[in-house]
Amino acid sequence: MFSLTDKVAIVTGASRGIGKTIAETFANAGAHVVCAARTTDAIQAVAIEINSNGASASHTTCDISDKESFTNLVQTTVQEHARLDILVNNAGVTRDALLIRMKDEDWDTVLNINLKGAYHGMKAAIRPMMKNRSGRIINITSIVGLTGNPGQANYAASKSGLIGMTKSVAKEVATRSITVNCIAPGWIETDMTDELTDTAKQEFLSRIPAGRIGTADDIACAALFLASDEANYITGQTITVDGGRIIN
Repeated sequence: MFSLTDKVAIVTGASRGIGKTIAETFANAGAHVVCAARTTDAIQAVAIEINSNGASASHTTCDISDKESFTNLVQTTVQEHARLDILVNNAGVTRDALLIRMKDEDWDTVLNINLKGAYHGMKAAIRPMMKNRSGRIINITSIVGLTGNPGQANYAASKSGLIGMTKSVAKEVATRSITVNCIAPGWIETDMTDELTDTAKQEFLSRIPAGRIGTADDIACAALFLASDEANYITGQTITVDGGRIIN
């Protein structure tokens, strides 16, 4: 169950955190994973680690906000592996500030990477998926896209937009056996959350019914399910992985 044997997947933002764990999980489930990120050394190290553990991965440097770069990534993957089964749009950035103090370039950067980047990837990936009459697109959004958050108007807009785009594209490609879904992580333990003070962490924890911070594995397991054949009747959905935060 939940096997990805002989599947080919692209995971963006795979050099660390959630993206790295998704890449490792997919590879361990039998997929060949094309690991993509902007930093060559970091993404190469991930692919080497996956291969050294007996799974299959390759790496590429890609700026997902650049249409040509993302399109070339998809086309090269199809040329080298004859197919593309799974695309995970995970790469994202934050540029936090209250709206009244937010710089235009910080708004543009977040929207170009988090939202337009996913647009570039989906547009390029759908063509080979339609040809194969099969595919899985998984977009990593955030509960902030559902709830909003002070100081993150740009991030919330990008993640909320991603949910809307996912629903629309899911309707467009459903008859070709392509599913398009979102995962909305809550508070997940990453390099960024490590920088929070103990007081801030306790305040966050008090809002989570599960009583713990989520892990990258929690997100990767949800992604594995959505990428698998067992999820072939699920599309246009946003699965919230947050320990119950959204209901509290």
